[in-house]
Amino acid sequence: MAKLFIYVFVILFAATEVAAHEAPTGEDSSLLRAIEKGGYILYLRHGEATVGEDQTELNFNDCRTQRNLSEHGRDQARAFGVIYGKQLIPIRYPVMSSPYCRARETAEIIFGKQNVVVAPVLASIEKLRIESYPAEKKQQILSDLSKIFETPPAHGTNTVIVAHTFLPHVALGDIPNLGTVIIKPKGTGRGYEIVGRISFDQFIQLTQDLNTSHIRR
Repeated sequence: MAKLFIYVFVILFAATEVAAHEAPTGEDSSLLRAIEKGGYILYLRHGEATVGEDQTELNFNDCRTQRNLSEHGRDQARAFGVIYGKQLIPIRYPVMSSPYCRARETAEIIFGKQNVVVAPVLASIEKLRIESYPAEKKQQILSDLSKIFETPPAHGTNTVIVAHTFLPHVALGDIPNLGTVIIKPKGTGRGYEIVGRISFDQFIQLTQDLNTSHIRR
C-alpha cells in the first residue's frame, strides 16, 4: 500500500509539472463544473499500450494475443483511479469498456473490476483503422456507436466509456492516451455534440483544483 501511495504521488507530481506547460483554460474549468452536475458521456482512451501486438488470430480472452498496457499506462490508470475514487464526478455504473485487454485493464484499474461491463461493439472501433475494411461495414460501426453516444445517462450522472482512439476526422477523432472526450448526448435519433477534450495532464490539474474548491466549501 505504501509503495502504491508513493507511485501515485510521483505520477500526480509529474503530471502537475507537465500541466504547468499545458495549463487548463477557463473554458476547461467551466466544463468540469458542468460535468459535476451530470448529463455527459466521458469517453476515455485506454492508457499507454506498448507491450505485444494484436495478432491476426486475436482472442479477447487471451491477452497474449494483443497489444497490452505498459507499466506507464498502468501508472496513468492508477492516477485516474485516485481521482475518480474521490467521487468528485458523478458516474453511472457500470462503466463500459472495449473487450480488448488494454481497454478493459485500464477501466478495471480506474473503476474496479466489479464496476466494469464489456461492450463488444466498442471492439469494432479498431476495424475503422483498416483501409481494406468494407466502407458499408464501417458506416454500420459508426451508426452503432452513434446510438451509444446520443443516449443520455441517468439524471445527475455521467456515462463513462473506455475504448480506443479514432482516425483523425472520424467520429471522435484522434485521442491521446487517457485523453477524455466529453460528449453531450441529444437523445435517441438526435445525435450528439463533442463539447470538449481534456488531456491526461489537464484532467489531473483540473480535478486537483476541483478537489481544492470542495475542501474550501
